[in-house]
Amino acid sequence: MSTTKVLQLRSDLLPFGMEDFEDKVFDYLCDSRDLLSVDKFKKILSETGLRNSDPRLKETMDNFHDIEMKQLHDEHELRGYITRDTFKECVTDNITLISKALKNQFIIPEWTPFCENIREMFTDCKTNNAGKPATYIPQLARVNPAYWGCSVCTIDGQRFSLGDTQVPFSLQSIVKPLSYALVLNDLTPEVVHKYVGQEPSGKSFNELTLDYQNKPHNPMINSGAIVVSSLLKKELNIADRFDYTMEQLKRLTGGEHVSFNNSVYLSERATADRNFALGYYMRENKCFPDDVDLHEVLEFYFQLCSIETTCESGAVIAATLANGGICPMTGEKVLCAEAVRNTLSLMHSCGMYDYSGQFAFTVGLPAKSGVAGGVMLVVPNVMGIFLYAPPLDKWGNSCKGVQFCKNLVSKFNFHNYDNLKFTQRKIDPRGRATESKAQDVVNLLFSAYNGDVTAMRRYSLLGMDMSLADYDGRTALHLAAAEGHLTIVKFLLEKCDVSPFLEDRWKCTPFDDAKKFGHTETAEILGKAMTSDPDKDTSKMTSVFRSLHSD
Repeated sequence: MSTTKVLQLRSDLLPFGMEDFEDKVFDYLCDSRDLLSVDKFKKILSETGLRNSDPRLKETMDNFHDIEMKQLHDEHELRGYITRDTFKECVTDNITLISKALKNQFIIPEWTPFCENIREMFTDCKTNNAGKPATYIPQLARVNPAYWGCSVCTIDGQRFSLGDTQVPFSLQSIVKPLSYALVLNDLTPEVVHKYVGQEPSGKSFNELTLDYQNKPHNPMINSGAIVVSSLLKKELNIADRFDYTMEQLKRLTGGEHVSFNNSVYLSERATADRNFALGYYMRENKCFPDDVDLHEVLEFYFQLCSIETTCESGAVIAATLANGGICPMTGEKVLCAEAVRNTLSLMHSCGMYDYSGQFAFTVGLPAKSGVAGGVMLVVPNVMGIFLYAPPLDKWGNSCKGVQFCKNLVSKFNFHNYDNLKFTQRKIDPRGRATESKAQDVVNLLFSAYNGDVTAMRRYSLLGMDMSLADYDGRTALHLAAAEGHLTIVKFLLEKCDVSPFLEDRWKCTPFDDAKKFGHTETAEILGKAMTSDPDKDTSKMTSVFRSLHSD
C-alpha cells in the first residue's frame, strides 16, 4: 500500500472506524473468485481474542448462520463463501467492534503471543502437586484434586481459556468482595463502614475477634462478610435478597453461568458452629444494624457462599471489576466506579487470607481466593483472570492458583509498582509490538519470512507501509519470494499494491530472489506482475520476460 493511499485511508476515519472498512477487509481476505471464506474471517477474528459466541457479535454470527443454512439447501450455492455485498450486510451491525479488533486496538493487541505465554505458565503450574482439597465441608473434600482451569477476559472482551474451565464450583469466600461491592453500590462507604472496618486483621479468617472499635476488621473475613450480608438489601425478605444477588452476579458475568449448589449450602449450615459463634459474639457487641434477624443473616451468608460459577464466567466478573464496573461482554454498567475502587483496595490488602501481605508483596495485584480452590485476580484497566485448582496450601489458597499469579507478574509488568523508574524491565502486553518504524520493519519482514499471512493482513489493515525495507533494502516481498511463500507474494502484489520492481542494495528484485532459490511458481507470479506493468522500464521487463522463458 503506497504512502498516498495510507494517508487517504486515514483521512477517511470515522469516530469508530473507516468509512470503507468492510471493503478493505473483503479485499484482503477474498480469493481469486472475489469470494470470501466465512471460516477464514471467523478464524482471523478469533486470533484477536474474540469468540464466535461473543454477544457483541450476535448479529454478524446470526447472519452468517442464516446464509449457511440457505446454502445448505441450495445446490447452486457455493457453501461457506460469500460475495462482497453479502459480507457487508452481515457485518454492518457489528463493524465498530470488528474494526477495533482487526486494527489491533484492543488492550492486548498482540493476542496470540500473549496466549502462548499464558499457556506456558498454565503448563508449568500443572505439575504442582502440593496441597489438598478442603475437608471441613464433605462436598469440597470429594472434588477431583486434578482439576486445573484458567480463564482470561480482558476489558475489551478478549477471551482465552485452558483446562477445566467449564467445571462449576462454589464461590465460598470469593463471594465476599462481590457482596461487599453490591452493598457499596447500593449504600455509601460511610454507611457500610459504620459496621465493618477496613484493616487487615492479622488473624485467621474465622477468628473470634473484633477491632478496637468493636467492629469486624474487614469484609474479607467471615465476621465482616456476615455483617455485610446483613446490609445487602436488608429491607427485602431473604428470598428476594437472594434473587437480587443472583441477578446482579449474572449481570457481572454478562449473562454467563451462575448457579446454586444446595448440597454445599446444607453442608455449610451443618458445619457452621464457628460462624454461629461469630454471629452471637457480634450481636452481643452490637455489630449489626437494628432489628436484624441473626439466623436469617447467617442463612443468607451460607447461601451466598454456596453460589456456583465456572472459571469462564468468573473471568468475566474479574474483568468487570478491572473495567471499573462495566461488563466488557455487554457494555452494561453493573457497579459504580467508587464501589469497585474500594473493593479492589480491600482485595489487595486482605483478599488472600493470612497470606494477603505476602501476596501483595510478591504479586502486587488485588485478588480473592476461596476454599473450593478458586482464585479471582484483577489487573486493573487490563483484564480479569480466574483460576481453579482444589488443592489448598496451609492458608487456604489454591496452590496452583498462587503459583500462576506469581509466574504472571514475573513475566509481565502487571505488579502495582512495576512502572517505577529503574525497575527491571518485563514484557508489557498492552503495547503494540509495532511502536516504531524500525520495529515495523522487523515485524513485517519476520512475518513474511515465516509465511504468516494473518499477521501480514493485520499490518496492512493497520495502514502500515507494506513496502518498508531494512538497511539492506530487503522488503517483505523479497523475503517471501526467497522463501517461496506464494500466498504472501500474491497478497503483497494483489492486495497491497507492492511494486515487484523493488531492489535491494545489490540491485536484486524479488523476482531475482525467487529464481535464485529455485521457487519457479513464485518467480512466474512475480515475472508476470513485472511484465504486465505498462509504467515501468521496458528494458527491465524484456530481461524478465527472457528469464522466464529461458528455462
